[in-house]
Amino acid sequence: MTTLDERHGEGARDGDDPRGGAVLNAVGAHVHDTVGAPGLLAPVGAHGREAVPLDQPAAALPLLAGSKAANLARAAGAGLPVLPGFVIPHPAPDLHGSSGDLSALRDAWDGLSDGGVRPLVVRSSSPQEDTQESSLAGQFASVLDVRGWADFLAAVRTVLDSAHRPGEPPAPMAVLVQPMLSARVGGVMFGADPVEGRADRMLVSAVRGGPDSLVSGEQAGTNYWLSPRGRMLRTEPADAEPLLGTFELHRLARLAQHARKVFDGPQDIEFGFDDHGRLWLFQSRPITAMAVRPSRGARLLGPGPVAETLPDQLEPLEEDLWVAPMARGLAAALDIGGTAPRRRLRAVPVVTAVGGRAAADLELLGAAPPRHRWLALLNPAPGGRRLAAAWRTGRLVSALPGLAVDLVADVDRRLAETPPPAEIPSTGLASTLRWTRTTLVALHAQEALAGALLHEGPGGGAGGSSRTAAGAALSALADARAQGMADEHVVTAEPVVLALTAPSLRGRIRLPAAAAATVPEEVPRAGHRPDADVHRRAATVAVVRPFRHPVEKPTATAPALPPREALRLRVRWVQELQVRLVREGARRLVVRGGLDDGARVGLLRWPELMTALEGGPLPADVRKRQPQPVSAPLPDAFRVAGDGTVVAERSAGAAGDGGRGVSGGRAAGTVWDGSGTPPADAVLVVRTLDPALAPLLPGLTGLVAQTGSPLSHLAVLAREFGLPAVVGAADAVDRFPVGTRLTVDGTTGEVRTGDGSGTEDGR
Repeated sequence: MTTLDERHGEGARDGDDPRGGAVLNAVGAHVHDTVGAPGLLAPVGAHGREAVPLDQPAAALPLLAGSKAANLARAAGAGLPVLPGFVIPHPAPDLHGSSGDLSALRDAWDGLSDGGVRPLVVRSSSPQEDTQESSLAGQFASVLDVRGWADFLAAVRTVLDSAHRPGEPPAPMAVLVQPMLSARVGGVMFGADPVEGRADRMLVSAVRGGPDSLVSGEQAGTNYWLSPRGRMLRTEPADAEPLLGTFELHRLARLAQHARKVFDGPQDIEFGFDDHGRLWLFQSRPITAMAVRPSRGARLLGPGPVAETLPDQLEPLEEDLWVAPMARGLAAALDIGGTAPRRRLRAVPVVTAVGGRAAADLELLGAAPPRHRWLALLNPAPGGRRLAAAWRTGRLVSALPGLAVDLVADVDRRLAETPPPAEIPSTGLASTLRWTRTTLVALHAQEALAGALLHEGPGGGAGGSSRTAAGAALSALADARAQGMADEHVVTAEPVVLALTAPSLRGRIRLPAAAAATVPEEVPRAGHRPDADVHRRAATVAVVRPFRHPVEKPTATAPALPPREALRLRVRWVQELQVRLVREGARRLVVRGGLDDGARVGLLRWPELMTALEGGPLPADVRKRQPQPVSAPLPDAFRVAGDGTVVAERSAGAAGDGGRGVSGGRAAGTVWDGSGTPPADAVLVVRTLDPALAPLLPGLTGLVAQTGSPLSHLAVLAREFGLPAVVGAADAVDRFPVGTRLTVDGTTGEVRTGDGSGTEDGR
């Protein structure tokens, strides 16, 4: 067989065929020139041979020799540097000799091992592994440093036995046998970067010795990012000992390019350099899992300020009720302020829903710098927009407080005039819901303008006042509890406390306290006071209305809310009115027979609900619709790929504990150590990426390891399963005890305690 070095003129002239002794000199030992010769093995067994040399055509048949051996045979035939060897085809002969003669297999072993002197490697080669669809990396057995005939037979049995996996039918299994090479430096090379999803660069990870300690996760290795021509782009860790020189990296790049041509695509290659400096290919398989990469024009999104209003995952109808009006209101504010081009504001929503979670366009909001800063400075359009808007905003600053007072008064009047939802006809429910959506657009627009144009104090109050809706709500909640009022009656008495809650169609309001109790769905009429009959009255009133409170009637010790805070509070009140209206509409649709469960109303879209409330039919598939699965909180900044995958924006120092994302995605779950019964949303936290953990991966939400490499077998499998995984998380086992809530970002390498709200610190 010809080595790559010889093919490139580094050991022989092109056209030479240096087989036998030349190859075996490279592994440091003599072997008979007849090893691998076509006539060496006599035909026996079901397929005609007990052992097929890798340079025979039959060795390139995956169903006979397995994918691993077939790929090596194909590589060897193309001149890549593959060690000599043979494959015991599937089905393997009876190793006890009861059904056939093992003399041919013995001869093959004797020739390759030089009578047992040279150690061998006995490896699995199943048609189910190393395919385009799945690598099954590390799932079957390999036995290293095999010496002696008895040990060889035992190793073959070990490999064959690994075909039996719990809960699955036995995999067809061939056995690959090659000399054991003592590598000076070995590792794994990807012909593309699978972690970042880039085809324009290659990723090499190297360790001292063979690649086994790397793929098993025992060593992290030194990572090299190369251009297609082998130019080194960067190294990680930056201060790592250089294991590969420039010349060796160029040779690896040539090997990757050659393998790409042979196999019609980038390959996952295990390699080694021997003590003589020769490069050997130990394994080649397709890259089965490339990280999703957003397009160049993908928008930069993030929860930003919208998470203050809509922090939770939303159902489809909730998106239409709350995200759509917010997007329209913010677009109007940005247009008035001249901070974004009108054409873009019409083309893309300022706020959108990603996986049911609200996110804003950070570039439109000015929360992210432009992609091309210098071009932006030369562009006259932004300055022109701001100049054209200057006269509007100049007059608006003085008029905005009055406009806010008028809008608040209009909202309060409409809320006070709205009867309980149970008393409103269905067409009236639809009409009132339309009013709420239109009103939310105006409230969001004025609230955004007030925040941008009015000079309020550090706490939100005009002229330096620290009065906020949340502060007023906390005061009201504390006063009510001090008077002995039960939490379920607080909203009835003090609707301002709704400023402390988020809207939801799915559950009852929960007040922010360690032992907060739920409150009834109903809230009081105007002028109501808590008394002995409060529970009965709450059962008949179902709309938020303003009433006596310092927020409405300022005193010397309780000043009025500034415009922005007053507008924010009305946003929340109008949202709560929508909740009551929708729930009443759902109740009627259940009575009418259109819905089998009122809770499923959240699965409708806005036009579908309006049609049904006005007497039209519900969608035919409404009973089959399922809630979308729970999604992890969104990263602070991200882009969305074409298939809807959220890809976090990388930032320097994002993972202060040294963690490295090796399998993209973001998930929140409960820490599990692999023992006992796992939680439903288990995030496995371990010291090393042991390949024995592979059967657990399908049931996990995330994976965190203290050590490991992005090119280890378990990292490859995590990418195949789409499982967010982070390696190199320092002291992860000690820092994240079993039962801890954890958020894992497999793109940035960030690992935080909690559900990713940003208030917890897991570093």
